[in-house]
Amino acid sequence: MPSYTAPVKDFQFVLHDVLKASESAIPGYDELDRDFTSAILEEAGKIASEVLAPLNPVGDQQGCRLENGVVHTPEGFKAAFDQLREGGWTGLDCDPDFGGQGMPYVMGVATGEMFTAANMAFTMYQGLTHGAYSAIHIHGTDQQKQTYLPKMVSCEWTGTMNLTEPHCGTDLGLMRTKAEPQEDGSYKISGQKIFISAGDHDMSDNVIHLVLAKIPGGPDGIKGVSLFIVPKFLVNEDGSLGARNGVSVGKLEEKMGIHGNATCVMNYDEATGYLLGTAHKGMRAMFTMMNEARLGVGMQGLAVAEAAYQNAVIYAKDRLQGRAVTGTQNPDGPADPLIVHPDIRRALMDQKSFVEGARAFALWGAQMIDQARRSEDAAAEGMISLLTPVLKGFLTDEGFACAVQAQQVYGGHGYIEEWGMSQFTRDARIAMIYEGANGIQALDLVGRKLAAEGGKPAMALFEMIKTFCKENAGDEEIAKQFIEPLKTASKQLQEAAMYFMQNGMKNPNHALAGSTDFLHLFGHVCLGFMWSKMAIAAKEALASGAGDAAFYETKIATGRYYMARRLPATAMHLQRILSGADPVMALDAANF
Repeated sequence: MPSYTAPVKDFQFVLHDVLKASESAIPGYDELDRDFTSAILEEAGKIASEVLAPLNPVGDQQGCRLENGVVHTPEGFKAAFDQLREGGWTGLDCDPDFGGQGMPYVMGVATGEMFTAANMAFTMYQGLTHGAYSAIHIHGTDQQKQTYLPKMVSCEWTGTMNLTEPHCGTDLGLMRTKAEPQEDGSYKISGQKIFISAGDHDMSDNVIHLVLAKIPGGPDGIKGVSLFIVPKFLVNEDGSLGARNGVSVGKLEEKMGIHGNATCVMNYDEATGYLLGTAHKGMRAMFTMMNEARLGVGMQGLAVAEAAYQNAVIYAKDRLQGRAVTGTQNPDGPADPLIVHPDIRRALMDQKSFVEGARAFALWGAQMIDQARRSEDAAAEGMISLLTPVLKGFLTDEGFACAVQAQQVYGGHGYIEEWGMSQFTRDARIAMIYEGANGIQALDLVGRKLAAEGGKPAMALFEMIKTFCKENAGDEEIAKQFIEPLKTASKQLQEAAMYFMQNGMKNPNHALAGSTDFLHLFGHVCLGFMWSKMAIAAKEALASGAGDAAFYETKIATGRYYMARRLPATAMHLQRILSGADPVMALDAANF
């Protein structure tokens, strides 16, 4: 059975040596000293490895089942969910006014990565609840907040988001679910939603659905969409549960992965709903949930890659196969371990360098969300908005690729279910699809985010990297191995952006045909930036004589690998972008 060990030391390195969390001026960050974060991360790591990881194969094998209208989760899930609730983990970064612990969001992302790496399907139940909590917290009335949030923070009640319908996924303007106004101010919600993660289950007393629907007479298309709170059980004035609402599970989807999470078809038959936010402005409230969810999904990509990588390393060190070409490494055995072979090392270094760079990128993104929310910093808001599609799209594309590489290390044993690597690959695959498929993330990046605010956030990022390169050009070793490659990659990113500006207006297809390449080019630059910052932090730690020298030396060597072997992909992506739309659009539809 696969194992998982939380990389607490790496989290501590990123939080304190790289992001300088406790030195930040962000409100609440002064409490994030090393001892405090270590205590939180160590305890979360124990729960991840000892409670959640053993349930991961159980959830995969048993899945969820629908019997007599009730969804049953896999064996052990409810007890584990109770343990998470009792420890306050579900409300770690939630508002203390509603029972949360009020910690910065960055700590929620860090612990969330651990829980997800240990058991992605399980962690989605509280993850989706957190997204629904955020939407109500920002857009709800005082009464709605008092009614729903305390129970959602504790996960006594869980939450969902209901967007997709059988005939419309990305194009939500085609939505058919209706919301008929009632005299008491409520609405009757009727329609069907599909692909609803955690749509129903037996681990909480109530499920609070956030449902997109159209009020008759409203504007056509996406401008006529509103968001509604639709509880599974109606809530009485005293907070107790009342009658069952007109919402039911039509069926559970049979899926490639995340079997332990109940992915439901939800039927609404004149269910009572309550408007969240402003009528016909549902997407504004929904995107509160979506943006947070997209960073969370990006984190899922790196989390599953981390778990798969850890097990691939164990196997590569243990499995004897062939002899090293430079001479026997295991003379007392019949063969050398897999890890002596250069191509196995390449596969493992690809994974290690991605996961550690992606972790720094995700925590940096979480820090920006804290900066935007806690300091009301518009510049940070603009920057994280720009980077959200990159975090979601790049980290899940590359995370899946890493899970496949980890599976490949096992050879045939990776393909059979006994070793558990198949589950990592199957679970990681969904992250590229939900919360906006990665092709949509790329279109959003090129079509909207790049030009947002007149390009101000993008220019700020380019300037940030340029200034960083200038400030760190004095160290010859760092400059050669990190700064120069980063500078080259950043210029390639700017050249691609300039190409879109010059050609996209004349023919939008020139921009859209290169959007996925641009997203990946952007992602590599961000990880190159993170690795450069980590290398400098590691070198400073070595010079101070503090801590584990081997850890910091390993960090620098891993960063050198990324800059030498992974970052040069930016040149390939640039050339593809510069080829324009003509090669992509050359065939008539009939010729495919």
